Amino acid sequence: MSTPSDYLTSLYSLRGKVAVVIGGTGELCGAMAEGMAGAGAEVVLVGRNEEKAKPRIARIEAAGGKAWFASAEASEKAALEQLLQTVLAKSGRVDIVVNGAGVNSATPFLEIAEDEFDRIVKINLKGVFLGCQIFGKYLVDRGEGGSIINLGSMSGIVPLSRVFTYSATKAAVHNLSKNLAREWAPKRVRVNTIVPGFFPAEQNRKILSPERVASIMTHTPMKRFGEARELIGATLLMASDAAGGFITGSEIVVDGGYHAMTI
Repeated sequence: MSTPSDYLTSLYSLRGKVAVVIGGTGELCGAMAEGMAGAGAEVVLVGRNEEKAKPRIARIEAAGGKAWFASAEASEKAALEQLLQTVLAKSGRVDIVVNGAGVNSATPFLEIAEDEFDRIVKINLKGVFLGCQIFGKYLVDRGEGGSIINLGSMSGIVPLSRVFTYSATKAAVHNLSKNLAREWAPKRVRVNTIVPGFFPAEQNRKILSPERVASIMTHTPMKRFGEARELIGATLLMASDAAGGFITGSEIVVDGGYHAMTI
């Protein structure tokens, strides 16, 4: 007779799955990758800098998991097409895709230069568009279903001050994800968005002044920042066919209550 523990393990198991985590050398997506590896997936950490991936890969392997690094520019179509072929040649399949590469800035709106705007749009929006298009086509054509998890942001739901271009691109990611969820649901390719609240990460440290931190804490009922590992539960739910097989087009908010706070 199976135990409750066995049931939960099978419900969230990713054994036999291959997860490609674009942006996996970063703090948040790296934690998501580590969580999926712990659930049995083989994970591919995709980024520009292999040195940033090595400590995460070492932790995954020390825990008995399997992970490797692949270099790719998330906003370049040819690079992502090559990435898909590299993963298929080495791992044989792709089942889960995380589109999580992103950049931010804190430039006042009237001072945003076109090249800065274009750079953020290219990485945050075009990168997700290309990741969904290239890996989504593979999953749709394969006919076995799959899961795409796009990294959204609370600023994509409620625009935040001082991050104008970032907010606009994340809102577009939320919209794109829902559109694709509708399109690909008949093919059992699920597309969902994970929505972090405030997590200290490389891309937002530059905007976290003491005054801004105080404002964030006032608006966050839990009165703290999130920890990267706290994204793992939502990731496993979205990634697992058993646990999340009927979940698509959803936005799972992980924010300590920020979105529920008014006055």
